[in-house]
Amino acid sequence: MAGLTHLDDKGNARMVDVSTKDVTARTATAKGSVLMRAETLDLIQSRGFAKGDVLSIAQLAGIMGAKRTPDLIPLCHPLALDSVEVTLACDPDRKAVDITATCRIEARTGVEMEAMTAVTVAALTVYDMCKAVDRGMRITDIRLVHKAGGKSGSFEAE
Repeated sequence: MAGLTHLDDKGNARMVDVSTKDVTARTATAKGSVLMRAETLDLIQSRGFAKGDVLSIAQLAGIMGAKRTPDLIPLCHPLALDSVEVTLACDPDRKAVDITATCRIEARTGVEMEAMTAVTVAALTVYDMCKAVDRGMRITDIRLVHKAGGKSGSFEAE
């Protein structure tokens, strides 16, 4: 099992040196959900919030969040992302907004953190925009579901 890459041999934090890695095409996809009352989901779907279209604003926030990842998470490399796609979908049966984010880049390091940050920021935006009517919403299951590229190869969540 690999060790922690962000610690040196003395246990001090360090940014991983990626200068000797090959530039390759890399992708990562993350998912998460915001669970809420049925009435809250109905308001989202009918665009009944005074703050605006919850799904569109959360989508934009997710894209912006991916771009700001190194400002939020210590030791993340600043990356010039080639693509960030964020989708939000309402699931009435689960009373949920499901969020998916995929990031793409040709670089020396992966974009897993950017994809997970995109999902997280989008979910927080849904919460922020809807909290006036439903403070009991839950942000759940944020996880990496796919990664490709680089020396470690591909990963698919079970």
